[in-house]
Amino acid sequence: MQASSPIPPLPEPSPPPLHDGALWVFGYGSLIWRPGFEHAGCHPALLSGYHRRFCLWSHHYRGTPEAPGLVLGLDRGGACRGVVFRVPAAAAAEVLRYLDDRELPDGAEVVYHRRVLRVRRLDAPGSPAVPAVTYVANRGCRLYVRGLADAAVAQAIAQGVGQMGPNRDYLLNTLHHLAALGMRDRGLARVAALLPSAPELVPVL
Repeated sequence: MQASSPIPPLPEPSPPPLHDGALWVFGYGSLIWRPGFEHAGCHPALLSGYHRRFCLWSHHYRGTPEAPGLVLGLDRGGACRGVVFRVPAAAAAEVLRYLDDRELPDGAEVVYHRRVLRVRRLDAPGSPAVPAVTYVANRGCRLYVRGLADAAVAQAIAQGVGQMGPNRDYLLNTLHHLAALGMRDRGLARVAALLPSAPELVPVL
């Protein structure tokens, strides 16, 4: 029997992009209210050139293949208000591995691309933008959604339930925590207004 060829080792991950002695991470969806990693600071921030949108079907985390939900992605154009986390350099590599494991897969599908984009801290006017790791929608992915009307988005979110719970909780928690930061997302608010009534959500802290 012919011996199988050895599996080549995975390439070494690129070093984390550090700025001012830290890794910066931009959050625009569930990272705002469930980051899942230790950080030395969290600041309101603005990313230009991308906007937050329900543009990715979810067959696992917020839905199923039979009743897919929708999750947020950063899509081209506009601007997005969110938060930027400062992670000490000593924890940067571990946090980056955690984020890749969390954000890159949906089953076997690559739904996001990791990018380093410049964001401005809103609590430090006039300060230079910082290069922050964030995850943008993969427009070449089969789960990417183009031009879905608000009513259809709301319908999918209303019925979606996946490994991480109801899709509507994901939407409403994002809106709740944006509001706590003094931020409003009109697109998300329009979708939320179209959801059928349900028991009041207990926000995730």
